[in-house]
Amino acid sequence: MIPGVDLHAAYAGMMLLGILVTLSFPLTRHFTDPRDKNRYYVIQLVTAVCAVVGAKFAVVLGDALWPLEPFDDWEALLGSGRSIVGALLFGFIGAEAAKPLLRYDIPPNDRFAVIVPFSIGVGRIGCLIAGCCRGIPYDGPFAIAYDDGILRHPAPVYELLFNFAIGVVLVALWRRHILFGRLFALYLVSYGVFRFLVEFIRETAKPYAGLSAYQLLCIAMIVAGGIALVARSRSQPASWARWRPSENRS
Repeated sequence: MIPGVDLHAAYAGMMLLGILVTLSFPLTRHFTDPRDKNRYYVIQLVTAVCAVVGAKFAVVLGDALWPLEPFDDWEALLGSGRSIVGALLFGFIGAEAAKPLLRYDIPPNDRFAVIVPFSIGVGRIGCLIAGCCRGIPYDGPFAIAYDDGILRHPAPVYELLFNFAIGVVLVALWRRHILFGRLFALYLVSYGVFRFLVEFIRETAKPYAGLSAYQLLCIAMIVAGGIALVARSRSQPASWARWRPSENRS
Protein backbone atom coordinates (compact mmCIF):
# COMPACT_ATOMS: atom_id res chain seq x y z
CA MET A 1 0.00 0.00 0.00
CA ILE A 2 1.42 3.37 -1.02
CA PRO A 3 1.39 5.94 1.83
CA GLY A 4 -0.37 9.23 1.18
CA VAL A 5 -2.56 7.82 -1.58
CA ASP A 6 -6.36 7.81 -1.43
CA LEU A 7 -6.67 4.05 -1.76
CA HIS A 8 -10.32 3.95 -2.72
CA ALA A 9 -9.78 6.60 -5.41
CA ALA A 10 -6.62 4.89 -6.67
CA TYR A 11 -8.27 1.48 -6.84
CA ALA A 12 -11.39 2.84 -8.52
CA GLY A 13 -9.25 4.87 -10.91
CA MET A 14 -7.26 1.86 -12.10
CA MET A 15 -10.43 -0.21 -12.43
CA LEU A 16 -11.94 2.57 -14.54
CA LEU A 17 -8.78 2.78 -16.62
CA GLY A 18 -8.99 -0.97 -17.22
CA ILE A 19 -12.56 -0.57 -18.48
CA LEU A 20 -11.52 2.35 -20.68
CA VAL A 21 -8.77 0.18 -22.19
CA THR A 22 -11.46 -2.28 -23.27
CA LEU A 23 -13.83 0.40 -24.56
CA SER A 24 -11.08 2.19 -26.49
CA PHE A 25 -10.38 -0.88 -28.62
CA PRO A 26 -12.47 -1.12 -31.83
CA LEU A 27 -14.45 -4.14 -30.67
CA THR A 28 -17.17 -3.86 -33.32
CA ARG A 29 -15.19 -2.60 -36.30
CA HIS A 30 -15.69 -5.90 -38.13
CA PHE A 31 -19.49 -5.56 -38.02
CA THR A 32 -20.82 -4.24 -41.34
CA ASP A 33 -24.52 -4.71 -40.61
CA PRO A 34 -25.94 -2.41 -37.87
CA ARG A 35 -28.37 -5.17 -36.92
CA ASP A 36 -25.49 -7.50 -36.11
CA LYS A 37 -23.84 -4.79 -34.07
CA ASN A 38 -27.02 -4.23 -32.09
CA ARG A 39 -27.36 -7.96 -31.41
CA TYR A 40 -23.78 -8.02 -30.22
CA TYR A 41 -24.47 -5.17 -27.81
CA VAL A 42 -27.42 -7.11 -26.38
CA ILE A 43 -25.31 -10.19 -25.70
CA GLN A 44 -22.61 -7.97 -24.19
CA LEU A 45 -25.19 -6.45 -21.86
CA VAL A 46 -26.20 -9.93 -20.74
CA THR A 47 -22.53 -10.76 -20.23
CA ALA A 48 -21.94 -7.61 -18.16
CA VAL A 49 -24.94 -8.20 -15.90
CA CYS A 50 -23.97 -11.82 -15.28
CA ALA A 51 -20.36 -10.78 -14.70
CA VAL A 52 -21.38 -8.29 -11.99
CA VAL A 53 -23.51 -10.93 -10.28
CA GLY A 54 -20.70 -13.46 -10.50
CA ALA A 55 -18.12 -11.02 -9.18
CA LYS A 56 -20.17 -10.40 -6.05
CA PHE A 57 -21.23 -14.02 -5.61
CA ALA A 58 -17.59 -15.15 -5.68
CA VAL A 59 -16.78 -12.66 -2.90
CA VAL A 60 -19.59 -14.12 -0.77
CA LEU A 61 -18.11 -17.59 -1.29
CA GLY A 62 -14.44 -16.69 -1.07
CA ASP A 63 -14.31 -13.92 1.54
CA ALA A 64 -17.50 -14.37 3.60
CA LEU A 65 -17.11 -18.17 3.35
CA TRP A 66 -20.80 -18.74 2.69
CA PRO A 67 -22.34 -21.33 3.06
CA LEU A 68 -19.80 -22.49 5.66
CA GLU A 69 -20.49 -19.28 7.57
CA PRO A 70 -23.84 -17.45 7.73
CA PHE A 71 -24.07 -14.33 5.60
CA ASP A 72 -26.73 -11.64 5.78
CA ASP A 73 -24.86 -8.36 5.38
CA TRP A 74 -26.06 -7.65 1.86
CA GLU A 75 -25.67 -3.89 2.27
CA ALA A 76 -21.96 -4.28 3.01
CA LEU A 77 -21.63 -6.56 0.00
CA LEU A 78 -22.51 -3.69 -2.33
CA GLY A 79 -19.42 -1.80 -1.21
CA SER A 80 -17.15 -4.82 -0.90
CA GLY A 81 -14.59 -6.14 -3.31
CA ARG A 82 -15.18 -7.91 -6.58
CA SER A 83 -13.78 -11.12 -8.02
CA ILE A 84 -12.50 -11.30 -11.58
CA VAL A 85 -12.78 -15.09 -11.39
CA GLY A 86 -16.49 -14.89 -10.66
CA ALA A 87 -16.99 -12.20 -13.30
CA LEU A 88 -15.27 -14.20 -16.04
CA LEU A 89 -17.00 -17.46 -15.19
CA PHE A 90 -20.54 -16.13 -14.73
CA GLY A 91 -20.23 -13.71 -17.64
CA PHE A 92 -19.20 -16.53 -19.95
CA ILE A 93 -21.87 -18.96 -18.74
CA GLY A 94 -24.57 -16.28 -18.85
CA ALA A 95 -23.71 -15.31 -22.42
CA GLU A 96 -23.58 -18.91 -23.60
CA ALA A 97 -26.95 -19.65 -21.98
CA ALA A 98 -28.51 -16.55 -23.54
CA LYS A 99 -27.31 -17.17 -27.10
CA PRO A 100 -29.82 -19.91 -28.03
CA LEU A 101 -32.64 -18.00 -26.32
CA LEU A 102 -31.80 -14.88 -28.34
CA ARG A 103 -31.02 -16.90 -31.49
CA TYR A 104 -27.59 -15.35 -31.50
CA ASP A 105 -25.54 -16.96 -34.28
CA ILE A 106 -22.51 -14.64 -34.38
CA PRO A 107 -19.17 -16.24 -33.33
CA PRO A 108 -17.45 -15.11 -30.12
CA ASN A 109 -15.68 -11.79 -30.64
CA ASP A 110 -11.95 -12.48 -30.77
CA ARG A 111 -11.33 -8.73 -30.65
CA PHE A 112 -12.88 -8.67 -27.19
CA ALA A 113 -10.83 -11.69 -26.13
CA VAL A 114 -7.48 -10.07 -26.94
CA ILE A 115 -8.17 -6.87 -24.99
CA VAL A 116 -9.61 -8.42 -21.80
CA PRO A 117 -6.24 -9.56 -20.36
CA PHE A 118 -4.77 -6.07 -20.74
CA SER A 119 -7.82 -4.55 -19.05
CA ILE A 120 -7.51 -6.97 -16.13
CA GLY A 121 -3.76 -6.41 -15.94
CA VAL A 122 -4.25 -2.65 -15.62
CA GLY A 123 -6.84 -3.28 -12.91
CA ARG A 124 -4.29 -5.28 -10.92
CA ILE A 125 -2.19 -2.14 -10.65
CA GLY A 126 -5.08 -0.75 -8.60
CA CYS A 127 -4.94 -3.84 -6.38
CA LEU A 128 -1.22 -3.28 -5.83
CA ILE A 129 -1.72 0.38 -4.91
CA ALA A 130 -4.68 -0.30 -2.63
CA GLY A 131 -3.02 -3.21 -0.88
CA CYS A 132 -5.70 -5.78 -1.63
CA CYS A 133 -5.34 -9.30 -3.08
CA ARG A 134 -2.30 -9.79 -0.86
CA GLY A 135 0.17 -12.62 -1.08
CA ILE A 136 1.26 -14.79 1.84
CA PRO A 137 4.37 -13.88 3.86
CA TYR A 138 7.55 -14.24 1.80
CA ASP A 139 11.01 -12.73 2.21
CA GLY A 140 12.54 -13.68 -1.13
CA PRO A 141 13.27 -11.57 -4.21
CA PHE A 142 10.67 -8.96 -5.19
CA ALA A 143 8.82 -9.28 -1.86
CA ILE A 144 6.69 -6.27 -0.96
CA ALA A 145 5.31 -4.94 2.33
CA TYR A 146 1.97 -3.28 2.99
CA ASP A 147 0.80 -1.27 5.98
CA ASP A 148 1.36 -4.23 8.31
CA GLY A 149 5.10 -4.24 7.53
CA ILE A 150 5.10 -7.95 6.60
CA LEU A 151 7.04 -8.94 3.49
CA ARG A 152 4.81 -10.84 1.08
CA HIS A 153 4.56 -12.34 -2.39
CA PRO A 154 3.62 -9.54 -4.83
CA ALA A 155 0.53 -11.46 -5.97
CA PRO A 156 -1.01 -8.56 -7.95
CA VAL A 157 2.27 -8.18 -9.85
CA TYR A 158 2.24 -11.87 -10.78
CA GLU A 159 -1.27 -11.47 -12.18
CA LEU A 160 -0.39 -8.27 -13.99
CA LEU A 161 2.57 -9.93 -15.71
CA PHE A 162 0.58 -13.03 -16.58
CA ASN A 163 -2.27 -11.07 -18.11
CA PHE A 164 0.03 -8.89 -20.17
CA ALA A 165 1.94 -11.97 -21.36
CA ILE A 166 -1.15 -13.99 -22.31
CA GLY A 167 -2.54 -10.85 -23.93
CA VAL A 168 0.47 -10.67 -26.24
CA VAL A 169 -0.01 -14.35 -27.12
CA LEU A 170 -3.70 -13.83 -27.90
CA VAL A 171 -2.92 -10.81 -30.08
CA ALA A 172 -0.43 -12.91 -32.06
CA LEU A 173 -2.99 -15.69 -32.53
CA TRP A 174 -5.67 -13.20 -33.54
CA ARG A 175 -3.48 -11.50 -36.12
CA ARG A 176 -2.62 -14.87 -37.66
CA HIS A 177 -6.30 -15.93 -37.60
CA ILE A 178 -5.51 -18.92 -35.43
CA LEU A 179 -8.21 -20.43 -33.20
CA PHE A 180 -10.95 -18.34 -34.74
CA GLY A 181 -13.86 -17.91 -32.32
CA ARG A 182 -11.96 -19.69 -29.55
CA LEU A 183 -9.60 -17.11 -28.10
CA PHE A 184 -11.78 -16.21 -25.12
CA ALA A 185 -12.25 -19.89 -24.29
CA LEU A 186 -8.46 -20.27 -24.44
CA TYR A 187 -8.07 -17.32 -22.08
CA LEU A 188 -10.52 -18.83 -19.60
CA VAL A 189 -8.55 -22.07 -19.49
CA SER A 190 -5.19 -20.28 -19.26
CA TYR A 191 -6.24 -17.82 -16.58
CA GLY A 192 -8.07 -20.55 -14.68
CA VAL A 193 -4.92 -22.67 -14.47
CA PHE A 194 -2.75 -19.70 -13.55
CA ARG A 195 -5.10 -18.37 -10.91
CA PHE A 196 -5.62 -21.83 -9.39
CA LEU A 197 -1.87 -22.13 -8.88
CA VAL A 198 -1.17 -18.57 -7.72
CA GLU A 199 -4.04 -18.82 -5.23
CA PHE A 200 -1.77 -21.03 -3.08
CA ILE A 201 0.42 -17.99 -2.40
CA ARG A 202 -2.45 -15.55 -1.91
CA GLU A 203 -3.77 -14.65 1.52
CA THR A 204 -7.21 -16.19 1.09
CA ALA A 205 -9.09 -18.64 3.29
CA LYS A 206 -8.80 -22.21 2.07
CA PRO A 207 -11.43 -24.20 3.95
CA TYR A 208 -12.24 -26.69 1.18
CA ALA A 209 -9.64 -29.43 1.71
CA GLY A 210 -6.89 -26.83 1.49
CA LEU A 211 -8.47 -25.00 -1.44
CA SER A 212 -10.16 -21.62 -1.56
CA ALA A 213 -13.58 -20.93 -3.05
CA TYR A 214 -11.76 -19.06 -5.79
CA GLN A 215 -9.85 -22.20 -6.70
CA LEU A 216 -13.10 -24.12 -6.97
CA LEU A 217 -14.40 -21.42 -9.29
CA CYS A 218 -11.15 -21.68 -11.27
CA ILE A 219 -11.79 -25.39 -11.78
CA ALA A 220 -15.26 -24.57 -13.07
CA MET A 221 -13.71 -21.93 -15.35
CA ILE A 222 -11.18 -24.40 -16.75
CA VAL A 223 -13.93 -26.94 -17.41
CA ALA A 224 -16.25 -24.38 -19.04
CA GLY A 225 -13.51 -22.90 -21.19
CA GLY A 226 -12.14 -26.34 -22.07
CA ILE A 227 -15.52 -27.62 -23.19
CA ALA A 228 -16.04 -24.57 -25.39
CA LEU A 229 -12.52 -24.81 -26.81
CA VAL A 230 -12.87 -28.49 -27.72
CA ALA A 231 -16.43 -28.23 -29.01
CA ARG A 232 -15.63 -25.23 -31.23
CA SER A 233 -12.51 -26.94 -32.54
CA ARG A 234 -14.46 -30.03 -33.58
CA SER A 235 -17.27 -28.21 -35.33
CA GLN A 236 -18.54 -24.68 -35.82
CA PRO A 237 -22.00 -23.47 -36.86
CA ALA A 238 -22.49 -22.82 -40.55
CA SER A 239 -23.49 -19.25 -39.69
CA TRP A 240 -19.91 -18.55 -38.63
CA ALA A 241 -18.62 -18.99 -42.19
CA ARG A 242 -19.25 -15.39 -43.24
CA TRP A 243 -17.25 -14.14 -40.28
CA ARG A 244 -14.24 -16.38 -40.78
CA PRO A 245 -11.15 -14.69 -42.30
CA SER A 246 -10.45 -16.26 -45.70
CA GLU A 247 -6.82 -16.96 -44.76
CA ASN A 248 -7.77 -18.79 -41.55
CA ARG A 249 -6.39 -22.31 -41.41
CA SER A 250 -7.64 -23.41 -37.97
